Amino acid sequence: MDYRIRALKPTEVSVLDTFLYEAIFIPEGVEAPSKDIIKHPDLQMYISDFGKKTDVCYVVEVDGDIVGAVWTRIMNDYGHVDDETPSLSISLLREYRNLGIGTELMRQMLSALREHGYKQVSLSVQKMNYAVRMYQKVGFEVVHEHQEDYIMICKL
Repeated sequence: MDYRIRALKPTEVSVLDTFLYEAIFIPEGVEAPSKDIIKHPDLQMYISDFGKKTDVCYVVEVDGDIVGAVWTRIMNDYGHVDDETPSLSISLLREYRNLGIGTELMRQMLSALREHGYKQVSLSVQKMNYAVRMYQKVGFEVVHEHQEDYIMICKL
């Protein structure tokens, strides 16, 4: 499949609504929440006023359509480890998952974060989420384990 990874344009920030919703892990057999869930303050922190100096985002395009995004920002979210470590979010539209695109998107982001001078990046992921393996493949390691999720860090 032909795809292109590029930086998010300021005029495209609204697509993060879609990818924030797509980033919500929904276990097999569980009904998906309403799309309004992204309006909750605990989720809005990931995208509200996106475009600040420390915000970084890359998208993947297929045939001119954005089908995935990876973004980071420094915030006190579920994956927070300290005030110098950005938290990472990534998602792809369902039909583009498990094709290696997410791995390449992650590699692009990790490279960009190195260039920005960050020492590490963190994320929170539910233990049942198949993406845990992909995160480990690109260099993330579990640093905290809770009942249902991991906090993972990738040293840059």
